[in-house]
Amino acid sequence: MLENRKWVIIGLFCIVGLTYLARLFYLQVLDDTYSLGASKNSIKRVVEIPYRGQIYDRNNQLIVYNTPVYDLYVTPKQVRIPDTAAFCRMMAITPADFDSIMGLAKNYSAVKPSLFLRQLSKEDFARIQDALVDYRGFEPVISSMRTYPAHTMANALGYVSEISKKQLENQDIVYYRQGDYIGHNGLEEQYEEQLRGKRGVKFMMQNVRGVNKGSWKNGEFDTLAVAGQNLITGIDVEVQKYADSLMQNKVGSVLAIEPSSGEILVSVSAPTYDPNLLSSRFFSKNYRALIKNPYKPLINRPIMASYRPGSTFKLIQALIAQQQGSLFPNTVYGHSGSPMRCHCRGGNNLRGAIQNSCNPYFYYVFRKFLYFNGEHNTFKASAIGLKQWHDMAEKFGMGARLGIDLPSELKGNLPTPEYYDKAYRGQLRWKFSNVYSLSIGEGELLISPLKLANLAATIANRGWYITPHYIKGFGKPGAGLPAEYLEKHQTGIDYQYYLPVIDGMRRAVLAGTVTPLVNTTNIELCGKSGTSQNAKFGHKFDHSIFIGFAPMNNPKIAVAVFVENAGWGGKAAASVAALVAERYLKRKTEALKLDEQVKASNYLPPAQFLPGAKKPVAPKKDTTQKTPAAKPLMTVTKPQSVSTMAVSGN
Repeated sequence: MLENRKWVIIGLFCIVGLTYLARLFYLQVLDDTYSLGASKNSIKRVVEIPYRGQIYDRNNQLIVYNTPVYDLYVTPKQVRIPDTAAFCRMMAITPADFDSIMGLAKNYSAVKPSLFLRQLSKEDFARIQDALVDYRGFEPVISSMRTYPAHTMANALGYVSEISKKQLENQDIVYYRQGDYIGHNGLEEQYEEQLRGKRGVKFMMQNVRGVNKGSWKNGEFDTLAVAGQNLITGIDVEVQKYADSLMQNKVGSVLAIEPSSGEILVSVSAPTYDPNLLSSRFFSKNYRALIKNPYKPLINRPIMASYRPGSTFKLIQALIAQQQGSLFPNTVYGHSGSPMRCHCRGGNNLRGAIQNSCNPYFYYVFRKFLYFNGEHNTFKASAIGLKQWHDMAEKFGMGARLGIDLPSELKGNLPTPEYYDKAYRGQLRWKFSNVYSLSIGEGELLISPLKLANLAATIANRGWYITPHYIKGFGKPGAGLPAEYLEKHQTGIDYQYYLPVIDGMRRAVLAGTVTPLVNTTNIELCGKSGTSQNAKFGHKFDHSIFIGFAPMNNPKIAVAVFVENAGWGGKAAASVAALVAERYLKRKTEALKLDEQVKASNYLPPAQFLPGAKKPVAPKKDTTQKTPAAKPLMTVTKPQSVSTMAVSGN
C-alpha cells in the first residue's frame, strides 16, 4: 500500500512539472506578447493616416479631393548642412525659421525624426528632391492635403487643420495625437468621424540610433489604413458658382433648397474666400488675413447671421391668422387708424395685401389675432394671443435651431410673453400697442437666412418641410442618410389656407413689389420681398430680402436671398433669387439684361458702416454735417417701443 502511494506522489509531481514546462514553452515560443513588450525599445510603431473622404455635388462633380504632398522630416543627429544660407533659400524659409525648427527637433530627440516642413507640393518637392542628396538627415514622407477645384462654398465646407491642444484634452475616446489634422467648421467638422477613415499601424524594427531595419515579424501585426467615406451632397456646384458671381461686391447670402427633400442646392455666404487658402502650409498667415478682413468672410451668414425678417414674415401672419379663424381671404382692411405708413393705396383683401405688401393690413391682422380670445382685459388678451402666436409660428421652425448638418447654427429670437414680461419688468405691463411691430417682421424678431429659405420650402410644399441638410448620402445617394433628414415636419396649417397666400406671392412677382425685370426669367416664380431695418436714416442702408419658389405648381427650388445695405427687397434680393432659380431650372441664363444688372451692382458698405469701425474724428472747427454711424450689419436687438421705429418696406 505504501508502494502505491509512492507512485501516486511521483505521478503528481510529474504532472505539475509537465504543466510548468508546457506553460514555459507557450510563453517563450508560441506567445509573442512578452516578446512584443520586450521589444518596445527596438520596434517603432508607425501610424498610417488614411486618405480623407472626398466630397461630391449632386451631379457627381468633385468639390473636395486629396492632393498628394510631402512632409519633410529631420533627424538632428544626422544633419550635415555645408551652407545654411543656401539651404534656407532652397527651402524658402528664413534662417530664423530654420533655427527655430531645428531647436524644436533637438528638444524632441536628437536621434529620432521629427517634422521639419509640412505639405510640400509635388512641384516644390521636385525642385528640392535632387538637392536633398547633399543634405543628410532629411527624409520625405508622402502625405495629402485638401484641394478645392471649384473654389467655392468655403464657409459651408469648413477646413482641415492641426488639432488644437484643447481638442486633444477633451477627447472622449483617445484617437488623435499632437500634430494630427482634424476638420474645423462646416461639413469637415460635422462629418469628421466618417470622413477621417480608420488608421493603420505598422511595426518597424530599428536600431538604437533610430535607423529602420525593416518590418517586424513580416508585418504579421500590421493593420491597413481604411480611407474615409466619400460624402455626396445635394449641392449643384454649377449653380453654386453662378450664385457666387451674382454676389460679388455684396454682403449677404443665398440659400436654395429642394422643397421635396430638404436638400440644400446652393449655399452662398458673401463675401467669401477661396477654400484653398486654408489648405496649405501657409494656413496661419492666410487665416490671420481673413480674420482681419473688415467684411468678415469667415462668418457663415446663411446660418450664423441674424436679421429682422421684414415683410417676408407677413406670410406666416397670413397663414396662422387664417388657421385661427380671425382672417379670411376676402377680408378687407384699409389704412385708416393705422400708425404704419404704406406705399399702396389700401383697400386690399389678403391676396392684394401680399401682392402690395400692405403694412396697415397686417397691422390689423396681427391686432385681431392677439385679441381673438374672448378676454376683455387688453393686457391679458395680448399675453394670451402672443402665446398662441408664438406656438403657431414656432411650427415653421422659427425661434429654434432647425438642426441643419452644420455646427454653429443660431436659433434667432421669436418673442414670448415671458420675454416681454422681463423686458417691461412685470406681467400685464405691455399690450398690443407695445409689440405691433411684430406684425410686419420688425421689433424683437430675429431670423437667419436658413429660416426664411425653409419658410419658402414649407409654403412650396403647402404645409410641411424636411429639415434642410447638405448630405445626400455616403458613397452613393441615400446611403447612410440620418433619419432626421427623412422626417416631414407639419406646420398645423390646413392646405386650403396656403392657396390664397401662394396666389398673392405670384401676384407680387407679376405686378406687385418685385421689379418687373424679374419676370424675364419666365419660371413662374412666386415670392415675397422684404426690407429689413438696419439704419434710422432711410432705405439706402436697409437690408434687401426676398424669398420664393418656382415653378408655382410642383416646385423644384425654394430660395432666400439677403443683400445687406441694398434697400428695397423687390429689386436687389429678388433679382438674385430669380436668376439662381432660372439657372437651376433651365440650366442656362436667358434673362441676360437682369444678369448684367445684378453683376454690375455694388452694395459693399463703406468702411465706416462696418461692425466695430472707428468713428472718424472731425477737426475741432469743422461745422459740416456728419454722417450718422450705422448699426452693425448683424445685431441682436433689445426690446423697444415701436412708436419710435420706422416701418418695414416691401
